[in-house]
Amino acid sequence: MTLLPHLAARLYGVPLAIHRPKLDVILAVLGPRIGLADLAAPSGFTTPARPAATQTTKVAVIPIHGTLVRRTVGLEAESGLTSYAGLTTQLDAALASPDVAAILLDIDSPGGESGGVFDLADRIRAAAKTKPVWAVANDMAFSAAYALASAASKVFVSRTGGVGSIGVIAMHVDQSEKDAQDGVRYTAVFAGDRKNDLNPHEPISSEAHAFLKGEVNRVYGLFVETVARNRGIEASAVRDTEAGLFFGQAAVAIGLADAIGTFDDALAQLCESVSPLPKLAASHSGLFSNPQMESSMNDRTDPAAPDRLAADPAGSSSQPAATAMTVAEAIEVAQTCTLAGRTDLIAGFLEAKASPAKVRSQLLAAKAEASPEIVSRIAPDAAASTSNPLLDAAKQLAAKSASLKKEI
Repeated sequence: MTLLPHLAARLYGVPLAIHRPKLDVILAVLGPRIGLADLAAPSGFTTPARPAATQTTKVAVIPIHGTLVRRTVGLEAESGLTSYAGLTTQLDAALASPDVAAILLDIDSPGGESGGVFDLADRIRAAAKTKPVWAVANDMAFSAAYALASAASKVFVSRTGGVGSIGVIAMHVDQSEKDAQDGVRYTAVFAGDRKNDLNPHEPISSEAHAFLKGEVNRVYGLFVETVARNRGIEASAVRDTEAGLFFGQAAVAIGLADAIGTFDDALAQLCESVSPLPKLAASHSGLFSNPQMESSMNDRTDPAAPDRLAADPAGSSSQPAATAMTVAEAIEVAQTCTLAGRTDLIAGFLEAKASPAKVRSQLLAAKAEASPEIVSRIAPDAAASTSNPLLDAAKQLAAKSASLKKEI
């Protein structure tokens, strides 16, 4: 029998913000390690693999997976645990990085320890004032995990995902009968009436029960207050959930989530929200997004020409003479390459400041050389013969910008 008092101290007699079925699994797995062999897990139980952290252009993805604990010291991180301390480090790093424009919390957790969760939730809420912080229940964000999700400025939930379990639970194990069966009798010698409260080797006293109940209610009050403030709903409405679980559209209807969507949906929308120019192109081509193009289009060396991609060659002797491109022309080049299935050429064409007509000509020539029997659908005069609402909108924006400069 292996006794680990520090494990038992974190599981029993303390308020936990965790989904009850998951708590039963934890007790079953760790039971033998704290001297409760009869709570052993069913054979064949394995801990699900944890996806590695990922990062996309401008958006840092922070995974919040598995059971949440304050620290992983004494509880192996390999067992599927995530610590608030580790999440805080990742959050601070994303905030400090100039390459990160937004943060996405990828949550799949039943919750865990209450100690530390509200401090981290407050940090997430504060971070959202500096950079956009979104969260997605992918698939579950229960109890402590939802406390973290609620601090995000926008919460997604998948169609099969769930949120909620806004409640607190504490467990006390009375193993006095098992001690008697084992022929073991514990005698506690203590000073201070409350010092022996929650002793697992004897039934819980009415005074100890009242104390534990009071602590559970206190932490529950913090939980309710946190969610109500973060989600902008009444505390009474949060209490009325009665720690229930809400899935898919029901989560949105009750105000615990903002939208139905997968992790990919949340990531794509967040990327678009911090990259307005690629978003304009994406509205036409559907999936177009090119960080190199974005970089080129944001590198405006001529402050007097905000609708240009490069400086006027006449104003700089260090640059070779070249015809500058308008934003509308750049978008048309990107669209043409995307329709031709050659998004890999966009950056090169933009750097060379190739005109849309030249781009179409080169793409058609390459298409014909590669497959002479196939007739391309991209006509050389497509722009002149067909109205392009996106291009028209871009040109109007450019004209409006030029008009404003003249007025100034």
